[in-house]
Amino acid sequence: MSTHASRAAARLMISPSVILLFLWMAVPLGMTLWFSFQRYNLLMPGQTGFVGFQNYEYFLTDPAFFTALWNTLFLVGGVLLITIIGGMLLALLLDQAIFGQGIVRVLVIAPFFVMPTVSALVWKNFFFNPVSGIFAYIANFFGFPAYDFLAQAPLLSITLIVAWQWLPFATLILLTALQSLDSEQLEAAEMDGASIFSRFIYIMVPHLSRAATVVILIQTIFLLSTFAEILVTTNGGPGNASTTLTYLVYVQSLLQFDVGGGAAGGIVAVILANIVAIFLMRMIGKNLET
Repeated sequence: MSTHASRAAARLMISPSVILLFLWMAVPLGMTLWFSFQRYNLLMPGQTGFVGFQNYEYFLTDPAFFTALWNTLFLVGGVLLITIIGGMLLALLLDQAIFGQGIVRVLVIAPFFVMPTVSALVWKNFFFNPVSGIFAYIANFFGFPAYDFLAQAPLLSITLIVAWQWLPFATLILLTALQSLDSEQLEAAEMDGASIFSRFIYIMVPHLSRAATVVILIQTIFLLSTFAEILVTTNGGPGNASTTLTYLVYVQSLLQFDVGGGAAGGIVAVILANIVAIFLMRMIGKNLET
């Protein structure tokens, strides 16, 4: 079979996957883009029509938009900070020869397999509940008043919930990178008198930087669409204190029945997510070249 025929056969075999991917991604995105230029409210089905960029203007000038944007950046940044630092510490711990190492690794990985809705319910009812929660019990035991986390620090509480879910992922990636480190470098540094802290800063951290960059990229893409934890715990409140861009689009589309405005918000969120992804991809490219 000639090279041309082989390429034609290969293209024919992958064409169903390409078509399915196109239908799965391009068609919904195209419909969302079309709706974003329409006046389309489910409560007023007869009053539809082309409105240009009015939906975008309404969404971008809504005071809740800037609050949601800040909350989204805070959530993503907070989770990344917790998971990267915590993941490095756990990776160092799991890399040691300790008793029951296999069981400990399974327990550390377990939160990653819990559904977001379930983990949010567990944290809301068993930990953050100001009456019967574990944190309230500990506070009362030491004579302090119970702290209502979801009412007084909603965004921080959601950040902790999401970080708990993503910490195992960061730990696994960083542990794999740590185990690929040549032990002879650490032994040579130790023989030269380098302290544990110096070996960690000057040998381990540079070695883990590439893995950490990959963790940041993958987590950021998923964290920008965090939704279930907010819906289950705070519903974006109190007020807009824990409303992110994803939740704001949900409110606009499904609670206020404004499909046009929600579609415009979805397009804005996609654009912002792609800007972040491009920036992170360039950062990874530079990191891999060094």
